Amino acid sequence: MTRSLRQSMAWIHSWLGLLAGWILFAMFLTGTASYFRPEITRWMQPELPMNRTATADAAQHAVTQLSRDGIRDQQWFIQLPTDRDVVTHVYATPKPDAAAAEKAPGKRRKRADEQVLDPATGAPIHARETRGGEHFYRFHFQLQLPHPWGRWLAGVCAMFMLGAIISGVVTHKRIFADFFTLRWNKGQRSWLDAHNVSAVLALPYHAVITYTGLMTLVLMYLPYPIAINYKQPLDFGREAYGLPRDAEASGRPAPLVAIAPLVRDAEARLHMPASRVVVQQPGDAAATVAISGAADTRLNARAGTVVYSGATGALLQPPSVGGAAVSTAGVMLGLHLAHFAAPALRWVLFLLGLTGAAMVGTGLLLWTAARRRPGATPFFGLRLVERLNIATIAGLPIGMGAYLLANRIMPAALEGRAAVEVATMFYAWGAAAVLQLLRPAKQAWAILFAAGAAIYVAVPVANALTTTRGLLASWRDGDGLFMGFDLAMLGVAALLSIAAWRAARPQAVRTSRQSREVVHV
Repeated sequence: MTRSLRQSMAWIHSWLGLLAGWILFAMFLTGTASYFRPEITRWMQPELPMNRTATADAAQHAVTQLSRDGIRDQQWFIQLPTDRDVVTHVYATPKPDAAAAEKAPGKRRKRADEQVLDPATGAPIHARETRGGEHFYRFHFQLQLPHPWGRWLAGVCAMFMLGAIISGVVTHKRIFADFFTLRWNKGQRSWLDAHNVSAVLALPYHAVITYTGLMTLVLMYLPYPIAINYKQPLDFGREAYGLPRDAEASGRPAPLVAIAPLVRDAEARLHMPASRVVVQQPGDAAATVAISGAADTRLNARAGTVVYSGATGALLQPPSVGGAAVSTAGVMLGLHLAHFAAPALRWVLFLLGLTGAAMVGTGLLLWTAARRRPGATPFFGLRLVERLNIATIAGLPIGMGAYLLANRIMPAALEGRAAVEVATMFYAWGAAAVLQLLRPAKQAWAILFAAGAAIYVAVPVANALTTTRGLLASWRDGDGLFMGFDLAMLGVAALLSIAAWRAARPQAVRTSRQSREVVHV
């Protein structure tokens, strides 16, 4: 039988959504949490200070601390504080000979790859080890798989998502009316309405976030133009983005100039605050200082870089202006990351991201609701999809909550605790996925949602018991970040509690003179 275009699009929409749906749900949920990546990290490191220091002063303090260390380094990478991340992060790359000397006992102490410094003094901050919000951000496009397979899989699923969006628009006959239609307690009809409303309500957002997500990794998916035209990938980076060339040591020692005036000069040239400082060959006459801008206040996420001589402070490279293609790529990246968003807009984007997770989740539930026949034994594919739905939609929030709870329960000085926190997320998620197989599907939904609600209630309780920045203390101190985080956890717990109540409650949707049929929604 020949299908119409709309019927063909409906078939494509259904199967594209199903095959990639579980991964897309995880990508949407963790990606949405990543809108507050710095805030999550700060909550997971309560030892960090609350106030921010000026970037120029923070850079000078960081260089003073690195110079005091006495280790000969090839490069210093300094990530300056912002309004959302109020500490200084420094990374040091030892010179090859220094690295070899570190292996000899008694010569030099080995240095950590990263240090967190107090921007006001440059002194190291001994905060608990954690991956913070960075874990959710990395998982949403790497899926905890080795490079590059996770990114490839995420890209394939994003292509499926883009195809599902286009086919869904073609399939809709009443796309405007579906914006206002949401019927409750109607079984399959309710899931269809919920799917349509969540899709139509934020359709532009879904299309933009999916397309820009693909564009952020387009150079990995399509590397051949660069590989054909450039012998080294760094040559492309220098031409396109103005990346400075690696400085070669001259062998002539020379003190490093004051960094603070260079940062202020770079900020004036870039017309934006500085975000990072890269010092190559510090202590050498050929040292260079590259200062990059923070694109947090504009749509283009790629800011310029100014390069100075580390020995004299002379300007070596003015801010570079990228071409149209580079600017377009920067705007695509900026739209996807949304670093430019003020707090109110960031919350709006967060809620739109949740509609994306709801759209994928209701689509998966609709697939099973449309194929379940009253009185008939579910076929294997239906049972498999239903169990995967429970494991993903109800199980992933449990894993994410367990990740946050583990941060407060485990000892702060535990060695390797960052990896243990991440492992806790996947162990909890895996346990939920396995244990739900022991109960009927309806009970499994209710039990997992209730368990998730309990975990999210426990997060602010554990925070109050293990730190001095609990909800009441944060309210008294005017600590908006910790207070908002605890309230958000209680809000998630409330939503999961409602979901558990709805899942446990039988809903009568159809009656007749001969029989009364009860369908669980």
